[in-house]
Formats: sequence, C-alpha cells, structure tokens
Amino acid sequence: MTAHTTDVLVIGSGAAGLTAALSLAQKHKVTVLAKGPLTSGSTAWAQGGIAAVLDEGDTFENHVRDTMVAGAGLNRRETVEYVIERAPRAIARLVELGVPFNADGAALHLTREGGHSHRRIVHVADATGWAVQAALLKAAEDNPNITLLPDRSCIDLITGRHEERYSGSGRVWGAYALDPATGKVEAYRARATIMASGGAGRVYQFSTAPRGATGDGIAMAWRAGARVSNMEMMQFHPTCLYNLEVKNFLITEAVRGEGGQLRHPETGHRFMPDYDERAELAPRDIVARAIDDQIKRFGLDYVHLDISHMPAEFVTEHFPTIHEKLLGLGIDMTREPIPVVPAQHYTCGGICIGLDARTDLPGLWAAGECTESGLHGANRLASNSLLECFVFGEAAAQDILECWDRLDDPPAVRDWDESRVTDSDEEVVIKQNWTEIRRFMWNYVGIVRTTKRLERAAHRIALLTEEVEDYYGHFRVTTDLIELRNLLQCAELIVQSALKRHESRGLHFILDYPETAPEARDTVLVP
Repeated sequence: MTAHTTDVLVIGSGAAGLTAALSLAQKHKVTVLAKGPLTSGSTAWAQGGIAAVLDEGDTFENHVRDTMVAGAGLNRRETVEYVIERAPRAIARLVELGVPFNADGAALHLTREGGHSHRRIVHVADATGWAVQAALLKAAEDNPNITLLPDRSCIDLITGRHEERYSGSGRVWGAYALDPATGKVEAYRARATIMASGGAGRVYQFSTAPRGATGDGIAMAWRAGARVSNMEMMQFHPTCLYNLEVKNFLITEAVRGEGGQLRHPETGHRFMPDYDERAELAPRDIVARAIDDQIKRFGLDYVHLDISHMPAEFVTEHFPTIHEKLLGLGIDMTREPIPVVPAQHYTCGGICIGLDARTDLPGLWAAGECTESGLHGANRLASNSLLECFVFGEAAAQDILECWDRLDDPPAVRDWDESRVTDSDEEVVIKQNWTEIRRFMWNYVGIVRTTKRLERAAHRIALLTEEVEDYYGHFRVTTDLIELRNLLQCAELIVQSALKRHESRGLHFILDYPETAPEARDTVLVP
C-alpha cells in the first residue's frame, strides 16, 4: 500500500477546507483531498450569499437575534456571537482574494433573505458560491505548500487501532482513501486532520445538495468514536425547481427577499400570509411546511413562486443565472411563475465541535456543514452557511498552529486489508439500496414526521445495514459502496436522533409531539 505523509490533511475542497488550508500553508505542508473534482462540493452551488453586518443601521445583536429566532432557541449564543462578530473580517479576506461582490458605488450591495431583519447579504449576483470557490481554489493552486488531490474517496479515519503497534486510542492520524483510477487504497498520514466534507443531503430522494453529499465525514467520525449532535435537524429549502428532468436546481431565497410571492398554482391565491405574518420572508422551516401543507391538502405536485410582477430588467439583473437556466427549460421568470417544491437543503446537525473546531478525537478538527457547532440550532438562518465555513475553517487552522509543537509525528500504520479483492457482479445491490434509502427517508423522515413512520424507517435501516455490511466485507471497495455505507450510517443517526426528541422544534416537526418543550436541549448521540 502506498502511504503518504503530510503535515496537515484536509478532507474536502470547499469553503471550509480551503480556508483552513490557506491559513495553515503559511507555515506547513497541507494536502487537500476531494472525493470528486475540486469544485464538486456544495460551496460552488451556493446561490444566495454570505450574511454579515455591514450596513450602518444594522448591528451584531440584530444578526444574533435573527439567528437565534430562526434556530428556535437551540443555538449556543456563545457560538452565534463568535461567528457573527467575525463575519466582516471574513468578507474582507474574500475581497482581498478577488471575489467580485456586487457593489453600490464604493459599498457592497446588500440584499435581504428570509428570517433577516435587515439587508446584510453580500453576493455575486445569484452565483456567490461559484465565485468564492473559484477565488479560494486559485489561491490554493498558487500556493506551493498546498497539494490538491481530486478523485480520492475517503473510507475511514486512521486511528490508534490502525497503527502497526496497535494502541487502540482514538487519536486520529489521517485517513485511508481510494484512488478510483487505480482501484487501490492509500494511506494519508498527518499530524493533524481537518474534516470539511460537507453534509448528508443525498440521504433524501429530493435534495438541492450535489451528488457527493453523502455524509462521509459524519459517518467516518462517528465510526472513529466522535459524538454527533442534532442530526434530526435537516433543513428543507422551500423552493426547489419542480421539473421531471432537473431534480436539484435551487431557486434562491433571495427571489423571495426581492419580492417573489408564493401562490396556489390553480387559484393564484397568495397563501404565505395565512401561515405567518412575515409571509414569504418567514424562516425556511415555516415556509417549507406551508408549501408541504398546500401540496398535501390540495393534492398538488407543486406551488408557484412568482416574481413576474417586478420589472423584467430588475429580475434579470438580480438573478441572471436562474433566469438563463429557466429559459433553457421553457420558463421565463420575468413573465410567468416558477413551479417549486421543498427539497432537502442543509444538514444542521453533525460532528460536535467547540469554538476551536476541535472534535472529541485528538488530532481531528472539523468545519462546515459536517459539524454541529451551535450556530444553526434547530434551523439555519439563510446565508449563515458559507459564513460558518470561513470562520471555523480559520478557527481550525489557528488552533492547529497554536498547538503544533505538541502534536506528534504520525506513526507507521497498517496496510489496508486487501484480502477482499473480489470484484462484485452484484452492483445492482448498491443501486437498489441507495434508491430505497432515499425514498423511505423522504416519505418517513421528511418535513412532517410521526413516531410510527420513524420506527418504520429504523426497521428498514436495520435490515439494510446487515445487507450492506455483508456486501462491504466481501467485495472490493468502490466509491459507490463507500457512499452507500455512509448514507446508511447517516440515515440511522438522523432517525435515532428524531426518535429521541419528544417535541416539535424548528426543522423537527412531529405530529405525536406538536408542542415545543420549555427548555431547548441538544440531541447528542455517543458511539
């Protein structure tokens, strides 16, 4: 087996991973692993923008309050303050990297999204994530201390049980990763490892997440012994394009922020004021449940999102990417409404971390969507996600730099077990199980839940786990098999967390417990 050694290993090439890598590369060698192409993560897909207090009439306290209200009180205030106070500096660093944010004269243009009391979203039209990803990636490619390796599928973290002299400790020394081009598993050893692998959106049938969002980092950290928290808090974006061919195209929150209205597709009735006084600008969980209620109550396939009452020039200037995409599908958003449905959008729970981005496991830090830091609580406020990546990517890097002299060099590790070298002639098992997981998670563990549905999902997960583990133990690993194993693990964590929460709060709405408990408590699972 080929073994590589680096100072710091970063798993994930999105905003969190590259932010950390760029800070660390000032002093150390950093290797960044990406499962697919370097731009295939969720960062490049982000349309809306980044929330930061930059307007004279806004305050940190306003942003903190909006975040806590959206999070239904499950947020940790210390974390919320920590992130929001660092937002302006994060934006300044991106400007220094050349991100071409929209501007009004000398000032950045600020838009508003659901749940925000002020205009505080900096953006690059409706393709902010792509611009941010491009700037970070260019800086990383130009840095001689950073090695970028695409097409590496991480299988498991290397811990004490993988040392040649077995220690059994939970200390993390890097990861084993598959190179699909050769079919070989390689070891990537490091003094410090940062997990920045993204969320688990693809556990659901309908999701705005990219194809690779299969919860790999959450599952790997769990198997290595890290706690996870609030996995039941899966955010469903209210407005995903309804199209039989294009299943994961997001219609950004900013369309509603700039005047878009949700209407019944047959009667034209604007229904959001019936559910919440904030109407279309209510937090995502409220809007998603309202749309879900309309669809189920009236037997609809979708509802309409209509911004055609605004001037055509205004629409095309603010939403050029969406306008162009929809035109290609025969929809002119300047003249007609957009058919939309809710879809899974963001994993608010994940690996437990502190303000220093440390996990429970020595040698492992984590940042971004794979984590639960206390920022989002029971529902992420719009445009706080990229912000979290920058702040905690930087926090992980700074903590590693500060404790570097106390980090040991990685030991020799055992080769990956190549005894199971058989190629499977039953890959249909992977496709069948993948499809089954995503379908029953959507139907049983979706926007509105019941205990009975959750128990049915748990039963199916137990059966599939036995089947997948048997398959995993007998055949050569592939990226599809790695992802299936991780999807199933994340599905189990979501369902077990949901069964433990006997209340409705934020994104977790369960008919058996419709009331919100007086005290907000995290759902923490311990391996």
